[in-house]
Amino acid sequence: MIKIARIEAFLFRAEVQEPVKTSFGSIPRRSALLLRVEDKDGAHGWGEIWCNFPPFSADNKMRLLETVICPAALSGSYLDPPDAWHALSARVHRWAIQSAEPGPFAACIGGLDLALWDLAARRENKTLRSMLRGKATVDSIPVYASGLNPDTAQDAVARCREAGFRAFKVKVAFGSEIDTRVVSGLARDLRDGERLMVDANQGWDLVEARRSVRRLGEYGLGWIEEPIAADRPASEWAELALLSAVPLAGGENVMGYDAFATLIERGHHGVIQPDMLKWGGVTGAYAVGREAVMKGRSYCPHWLGSGIGLLAAAQVLAAVGGPGMLEHDVMENPLREALGQPFPRVKDGMFPMPNGLGLGLEPDIKASAGWLLNRAEYRSSD
Repeated sequence: MIKIARIEAFLFRAEVQEPVKTSFGSIPRRSALLLRVEDKDGAHGWGEIWCNFPPFSADNKMRLLETVICPAALSGSYLDPPDAWHALSARVHRWAIQSAEPGPFAACIGGLDLALWDLAARRENKTLRSMLRGKATVDSIPVYASGLNPDTAQDAVARCREAGFRAFKVKVAFGSEIDTRVVSGLARDLRDGERLMVDANQGWDLVEARRSVRRLGEYGLGWIEEPIAADRPASEWAELALLSAVPLAGGENVMGYDAFATLIERGHHGVIQPDMLKWGGVTGAYAVGREAVMKGRSYCPHWLGSGIGLLAAAQVLAAVGGPGMLEHDVMENPLREALGQPFPRVKDGMFPMPNGLGLGLEPDIKASAGWLLNRAEYRSSD
C-alpha cells in the first residue's frame, strides 16, 4: 500500500548557447520539472514531467501540480504505482476535458507515476528494471545520440563518436536541399557499424513527405521519424510506409492505450517511440514497449530532458528487452547530468545501466541551485 505524505516540486531552467532546432520551432533554453515523492514511512522516489516545449510550459505545469494534481494525489491510498496512475487518471479526467488541457494533465500524472515506481523499487531493494521484469535484466542497452542540429551535425557527430556513440539522429524538414546535403554528408562519413536516423518532427505535408521518404531513404537510414503529423489518417501513414525503403518511426505524440494498440497493430510504424512523461508514465510505457516487441516492432522510447527522465527511459527499455535503442539527447543541457548523479557514460555504443536502487541515481539539488527557479512542497493533511 502506498500513502503519499509529501510531494516536492522543483523547477529548473538553464540558458544555452545553441538552441535545439526543429521543424516546428526552436528550444532556446532547457527546463526541467522534477518531483520528489515521499510516503508515510519516509521512502522516497524521483519523477520528471515533460516540459521542453513550448519553452515555458514547465511554469504552467508547476501551477497545475499546485492547484489540482498534488491535492488529488495526496488524498488517496494506492495498492501500487499502476493503481495510482489509473485512479488519478480517472479522477482528473473531467477536469482535463473542462480545461482543454489533457496533455499537461497526462504529463503531470506521468511524472508522478515515475516517482512512485522509483519509490516502490527502492522500498523493495530493487532496480526499477528488475522491479518491472521480475527477473535478471541486461546491464547495458544500445543508445543513440539525439537532437543534432543540421547546421552543426558534422561536428556533433565527431564529438559524439569520441564520447562513445555509434548511432546518431539528425533533425530534418528544413527544405529538400538542406536535408539532402546534411544527410548525404553524414551518411558518407559513417564508419563500420554506425547508424544514422532522421527526425522530421511532423514537418512535412503528405506531398513533401512522399518525396522526402523516397529521397532520404536511399541513404540507408535506420528510420525516418514523424514524417507527417502524428494525427494524420492511417491511409497517409500506410502510403509512406510503402514508399519508404526504411522503417517509419513515431509515438512520442500519441496518447492512450487504444491509440498505441492501433498504431502497433496497423504496422505502418516499424519503430515505436512513446514518451512516458508525456503520457502513461512507467505504467503505460512498459505496457506499450512489451506489446511493440511482441508484435515484431522496435521499442525506442522518446526523451529530451534531464537525467531523471533519461534513466527512466533506460530502465524501462532494459526491462522490455530488444530490439530497441535509448534516445540520448546530446545537445547542450547542463541540467541533464547535474539532475542525474552518478550519470552513466556511453561506451562502444552502449549505455551502462546503474545498479543502484530504483532509477539508480539522485539529482544533485545543491549543485543545481543556480538554475532553480521555483520550489514548492505539498503535504498530506492526515
